[in-house]
Formats: sequence, C-alpha cells, structure tokens
Amino acid sequence: MTSNRARVLLAAVLLAVGLVGCSNRTPATPDATRTPEAGIGQVTTAPDGAQEITIETGDDYVFTPDTFTVAPGQVRLTVTNTATQLTHNFMFTTGAGPVDITEQIPLLAPGQSETIEFTVTEPGDYPFECTFHTALGQVGTMVVSGSAAPTTAGG
Repeated sequence: MTSNRARVLLAAVLLAVGLVGCSNRTPATPDATRTPEAGIGQVTTAPDGAQEITIETGDDYVFTPDTFTVAPGQVRLTVTNTATQLTHNFMFTTGAGPVDITEQIPLLAPGQSETIEFTVTEPGDYPFECTFHTALGQVGTMVVSGSAAPTTAGG
C-alpha cells in the first residue's frame, strides 16, 4: 500500500514539475558572461560609405550588443563567435521587421567570424536571432533610424 502512495506522490510531483516547465512566455534574454573586446557594437563608416558593426556571441547564448542602431543605407555586419564550445548562427527573423533581410550566417563555429552585407531602406526594428538557441533567449534587434534621403536647410 505504501508503495502505491509513493508512486502516486512521485507521479504528482513529476506532473507538477513538468507543468512548471511548460510555458508560452518568451524567455528572458540571458546576461552576458564575457567582456567584449573594445569596439564591439560600435557603428563606424567605412571609406566606401557602408556602416560597419561587429557583434559577438559566445558560450553564454547572448549577442553583444543585443541591440544596435544604424541609419538607412548599406550595412556590413560581422558576427564573431568567441565561444569555445557552442556553434551559433545569425539571421534576421522572417516577417518580423518592416521588410525581410535575407542575408544570414547559417553556421558559425567556435572562434569563427563571418560578415554579411545588405541594404536597409525602411526605418524600424529588425529582430535577429540564433535559430539554434532562440528558445534560450538568444535574440536581438537592429534598429534602423532616420532617413536615407539627405535633408536641406529649412525643410
């Protein structure tokens, strides 16, 4: 009899633990456990006019920075994987931004760095992710702010 009670109690505990793990909430973005190199996340302008930025990812399931801002125009984005164990990828979330950006990095092994180039013309938020670790909160946002057309004085 005690054996049956123990089984029922064990089943109830396992069910409760299982239900706590099931959720439709978006996971919180984890905190970075590493310090990025100088210049990471800073947008600069190359001699050809392209906006250049480098972001990092590592064994902590975080893009550093996880948000950056560029102006409309050509963007040259480098993603560096500083991880020693984890493989990542990088892609803009389809259907989530003002327009889709199809350039992506399908596979980024530990220690590897890869660059993609694209042009953005529509201001707004462009979410990106590591599709391998989206459920763990490895996401971010590129903000496109401003106007691509030059402005003139008085108007």
